[in-house]
Amino acid sequence: MQLSVIILNYNVRYFLELCVSSVQEALNGIDAEILVVDNNSTDDSCKMMKTRFPNVKLIENKENSGFPKGNNIGVAEAKGKYICILNPDTVVAEDTFVKVLAFAERQKNLGIVGVKLIDGSGNFLPESKRGIPTPWVAFTKITALYKLFPKTVLFDSYYAGHLSENQTGKVEILVGAFMVMERQLYLDVGGFDEDCFMYSDDIDLSYMALQKGKTNYYFHDTTVIHYKGESTIKDGTYMKRFQEAMNFFYKKHFKVSFLFSVFMKIGIVFFSLVKMVQGKSLVQKEKEHFVLYSKNKSLVQKIETALRKKVVFHDLNTEKMVFSSLTTESPVEILLDANSIPFKDSIAFMERIKNKRFTFKILSKNNGFLIGSDNSNERGTIIEISYTN
Repeated sequence: MQLSVIILNYNVRYFLELCVSSVQEALNGIDAEILVVDNNSTDDSCKMMKTRFPNVKLIENKENSGFPKGNNIGVAEAKGKYICILNPDTVVAEDTFVKVLAFAERQKNLGIVGVKLIDGSGNFLPESKRGIPTPWVAFTKITALYKLFPKTVLFDSYYAGHLSENQTGKVEILVGAFMVMERQLYLDVGGFDEDCFMYSDDIDLSYMALQKGKTNYYFHDTTVIHYKGESTIKDGTYMKRFQEAMNFFYKKHFKVSFLFSVFMKIGIVFFSLVKMVQGKSLVQKEKEHFVLYSKNKSLVQKIETALRKKVVFHDLNTEKMVFSSLTTESPVEILLDANSIPFKDSIAFMERIKNKRFTFKILSKNNGFLIGSDNSNERGTIIEISYTN
């Protein structure tokens, strides 16, 4: 078997459904399998998987064992030469795995491959490519020096500034939302370190691959949506775990002075508080205009009932997938029907017209819900739709 896709889920049933739908499309023609590991969710994630995706292997943990252990459990059951660690709040394009696997096969001494990630508004997520967060690099991140000197080697290492978002190349650290590597390498480095609950596990795994003499790559030629806010709510728990994660990584891999350790703790608290404020200060603007891109006009009335707003229908049977500007300055929500539009085209569309006026939601394959996230700090929105075939 060529590829095993491991998706660790915890209480994100609707995001999981959209994710698995997109992965299934992307695995057409590939000898592959999907393994969903559920960390004792209290929603109906497992029931949904058994009903909607009965052929997908579902591993039901009896406790929330954390990100590292949950993924390790999945990899232990995997059969593929390559594995993909994939967040459930992601959407992949139909050609994502074909392109990534072809790239991986061309490399010598391959470590981990990551891809271009965007948030739910189509904006590039800079953590798609990163440098090793040594004390100095972490300092430039926490103090925002990388923003003041974005093209200076001394200051721009945190987000791997030597590469643009549209440039493939070698990087040091990749994000755990999407990681492709050979299963044997994962086993050789011991997988994710189970002593770390979350947040530094992907840094640690990337770093251990480098220590094995492997080369990690950022691959820009496919884009994946990561509804980042859904899996990480910026609250007191986030701050505590972020501090623990950074302390774990430094203690494991670096020797630092007592004074610098104290400084880093203060910096981490400050950084975490800023992230909390960012998450709590977001005010949702009322959407006034909605445009549905679909081949199914009968959906309009059902969506209007769910939204309690008028929906403009853009018929993909007769029209191209372009956006005609509305004569308004108010926010516009674009609704993309996954039954009519390939995920790849939806992703490309989001990237092409992204700006502050537009937000996006994807209509699920079963027409049961609309889903999206307006930015990378908010939790995300699910709107259920009453639908009868």
